[in-house]
Amino acid sequence: MRKVDKIWMPNEKQRDKHAVSKVFSILMQMSRPAPGPREFLTLRSILAAVVAALLACQSTALADRPPNVVLIYIDNVGFGDIGCYGNQVIRTPNIDRLAWEGVRCTDFYIVTSSCTPSRGALLTGRYPLRNGLTHQLSREENWTGIGLPHSETILPQYLKRAGYATGCFGKWNIGFATGSRPTDRGFDEFLGCRSGNIDYYTHVYNGQKDLYRGTEPVEMAGYATDLFADAACDFMRRHQEQPFLAYVPFNAAHVPNPKNKAAGVPTVWQAPAKYFRTYGYQADSTDPDEGYHAVMTALDAGIGRIVEQIDQLNLRENTIIIVASDNGASVRSDLVLETGTNAPFRGGRTQTWEGGIRTACILRWPARFEAGIVCREPVANIDLVPMILCAANLEPPDAVQLDGRDPTATLAGEAASPHEYLFFEYRKWCGARSGRWKVVRSRPDAVFELYDLATDRGETRDLAKARPKIAGQMTRAFENWRSQFPR
Repeated sequence: MRKVDKIWMPNEKQRDKHAVSKVFSILMQMSRPAPGPREFLTLRSILAAVVAALLACQSTALADRPPNVVLIYIDNVGFGDIGCYGNQVIRTPNIDRLAWEGVRCTDFYIVTSSCTPSRGALLTGRYPLRNGLTHQLSREENWTGIGLPHSETILPQYLKRAGYATGCFGKWNIGFATGSRPTDRGFDEFLGCRSGNIDYYTHVYNGQKDLYRGTEPVEMAGYATDLFADAACDFMRRHQEQPFLAYVPFNAAHVPNPKNKAAGVPTVWQAPAKYFRTYGYQADSTDPDEGYHAVMTALDAGIGRIVEQIDQLNLRENTIIIVASDNGASVRSDLVLETGTNAPFRGGRTQTWEGGIRTACILRWPARFEAGIVCREPVANIDLVPMILCAANLEPPDAVQLDGRDPTATLAGEAASPHEYLFFEYRKWCGARSGRWKVVRSRPDAVFELYDLATDRGETRDLAKARPKIAGQMTRAFENWRSQFPR
């Protein structure tokens, strides 16, 4: 583990001093009539002592309660699409700042490579083969299907036992039948879409309006990223006096879908004009690269507003912020609007090459993680539920088998990966990683290929024949794991 260079940020004492000064200034302005010199000094000392005591009480109360959790899941964003992961063009200053202030993971995995099962794994802490949601939901399943089986327990249901307020703002995509909706599954509030890639402005999905508040359709004007970010900020303001979970699964930066457009309306990337102008582009640009840049910067701005809201509420120290992508960017050549990049990795969404399953992940939790850590150990989206439960001093019921492992010590640079093996599967694709070694195959009747990710992260040199012992060991580990589940 190593740390990156740090930028200066005010520490806790500096923030408290600023807050005391600000409150004192306001109180002094309210004092009428103006006191004399001696009375002024006495009043100033009393007010400063009162304000300092109030801030100390607030800090103690926050330290005694479980941490707030803000879980931000971005959509189809490639490993190489973010500034702090090497992109030299796309502007993501808010995400980059989070990386400087917290932990940037270089080896973070999604255990399956498509939107729906990725979300099921994230919220349950269980492999899709164990939680029963292994496929991408169809249009009808998104609207009225069960999706994730009702027997599964998801993160907000655990956290409500510890008194958390829970809200979901964005893309649901794991079923909307009665019993499957966010407010049926532990969320107190929901504003978002039942399905996935809604139109950013009309909120249409496959010909039907798809924006919901709770369980009812709602008409709202605005850009989807802004609506979801603003709803999350409002939720946090209203629940700042108790621990909260804000799950914010943005639908950005999913590619626009022609089926969401009215007849004659072109299918282009959509973002407010100011984000096009940030790059010097025309606001009505139809260039796929320019549009994608604007959508990514609009997404970054929405994340920035959420982070700023936490800091303004003085909840910074005791809030876990997580930003991760649900899978890699699509690399299908027939989708001309898909311009995201998974560089430096091979492959993309729906595959188990690194480009499909290794994604960006950044965490900030000042009470536990130092600023500027780079975690190079393998961790996964299934690890976030056990991490959050441990932070909240909760345990899952004995009957629930979590596949994730608490990675807190790993993220802090104090331990190796909590996994001997991580396993991946989506449709015909599958694979496994152990340390520096990775096996992958594109169909069940193929032979596993072996790669040394320490020297070949682009998976260009198959070492299965050169290192048969390692290839055999990795293959057996995968088959033993896979044998737990029906085919």
